[in-house]
Parts: sequence; C-alpha cells; structure tokens
Amino acid sequence: MGRKRKGRAISGWLVIDKPAGITSTAVVNKVRWALQAQKAGHAGTLDPAATGVLAVALGEATKTVPFITDALKCYRFMVRLGQATTTDDAEGAIIATSEQRPTDAEIDAALVAFRGDIQQVPPQFSAVKVDGERAYDIARAGDEMELAARPLYVERLDIVARPDADHVELEMVCGKGGYVRSIARDLGAALGCHGHVAWLRRTWSGPFDASEGLSMEQVEAMAHTPELDTHLRPLEQGLCDLPELPATPEGAAKLRNGNPGMVLTSSVDYGDEAWASYQGRAVAVGIYKAGELHPNRVFVDS
Repeated sequence: MGRKRKGRAISGWLVIDKPAGITSTAVVNKVRWALQAQKAGHAGTLDPAATGVLAVALGEATKTVPFITDALKCYRFMVRLGQATTTDDAEGAIIATSEQRPTDAEIDAALVAFRGDIQQVPPQFSAVKVDGERAYDIARAGDEMELAARPLYVERLDIVARPDADHVELEMVCGKGGYVRSIARDLGAALGCHGHVAWLRRTWSGPFDASEGLSMEQVEAMAHTPELDTHLRPLEQGLCDLPELPATPEGAAKLRNGNPGMVLTSSVDYGDEAWASYQGRAVAVGIYKAGELHPNRVFVDS
C-alpha cells in the first residue's frame, strides 16, 4: 500500500509576481507550505534575478503544466550595451567591453534576425544538460562547453525605450525554451558592441498576468488561512489553448477510468488534442477520434 501524501488535496493555480533574489523552486515551496498542499509545481523557470509572473500549479493542475510551458509568454528586459559577462546578465563578471554604441535604427534593423523561427544557443550558465551534468555546474567549475543551438519561435521583439546610449529596453513574445540572456548576448554580438541583460521581467505567461499575481509578502500574510484559497484559479485555466469538448454522462464516467469516452463536438478535427469537460469541470485531456476522446491525462476529483 502506497504512502499517503501529507497535506491538503487541493487543485488549481496560484499566480505569483516573483521578486528578484529568490529561485522559482523556493517560490513553489513557499506556496505549497502556505496552502498546506500535497503537490505543487510551476510552469516555466525564472532566473533568481528575474521578476514577474510565476504560475504555481497545485494538485491536479500539475497535469496541465506542459500546456502553459508551451504557451506564448512575454518578457520586458533591459540590455546593457558595451559589456559581455560570464552569465550573460548583470550577475556575472565582465569579460569584454566595447566603446561602440549602436543607433536606434541599427538596433531595430538587427532585431529582424531574432524574430520568427530562430536557432538559439543557451547561456553557459543554464540548466541545459551536458553528458548528464547541468551546464551551470560545469561553468561554475571554470570549464567552457559547446552547447547545441535550439529552436525558438519569437512572435515579437521590439524596442520599448532607449533611456541612454548604454541601454535599450526590449519586449519579446516567444514560445517555449527561450533564453532572454541569449537574445541580449547575441544582439550585442550582431551589433558589434557586446551586451547582457541588466534586468528581466516576465509580464505574462499564457493566461496568467504578473499584474494579477500575489507578492510573496501577501502569500506569507495569508498562509494557512481560507483567504489564500480564494486566490486559487481553476485548473481549467491551464487548458485555455486547447479546445473544450463537453462529455456525455456515460463518456465522463469512462474517461475518469482512463477509457475512451463519448464527447460532443462540431469543430474539432480527427486527431486533434482537446480536453473533455462535464458539468463545467475538466475530466481528461486526450486525442479526439470519431466522437470519442482517447485520454492521456485524467483529472481526479477536479
């Protein structure tokens, strides 16, 4: 017989406006403690120095994390021109400098190459695995490595402000797996002046917005109280990019047991991924085939 999890069996999303100086894992642990939840995770790591929206999934909502991770997200960030650092942000040591400073027009022209489907090499200090080791562990040991380029979709990358010759503020909307530090590094290289991220803020991720997030001070103040529960969002918000298919009563019962179940649809194509609902609650995610949903994720007591 399996060991029973300690804590409350609650499900949903809690949106946090992460402050600088704390890891994403530490935020998740604090939220889990505050809600006394059995299970928690997050959708998309933010570096410790970064701020902004961090969506924390509780209970059954953790099954929807991949859909938020895959969703578009928006970053506002400042690039410090004229300096390259070991970490591609302000936390690292300066390793190269340049007196050259591009014009706004030159920056705007260079940004064209960073839009659409691009290939991006992660920073040396990143969580990418190299022969079973994290790249940041290898980098901290003083060793350099060649990291393979990875695909990234950039929907939008634009200049927001140019406060002075040394800085340019940018906003980027991109898909899964983007490293803003790599954008700053590569933009500086393309402009011939070096560059790194001075500060970074994720303003929204999928359906979740930083302006609606709780601060860590608010989480601590409401910890272990019913008031914090009122800020939970339904797990269904993690499925907002998938079509919803209402299930029949019999179909819902079959889906909850992990079997294909009948759903009602008129707009979903054969083979599309979708989620089934019954009485407004998520039952399962799966593949639609000829009037039935074939589940690959089933929600328990959602």
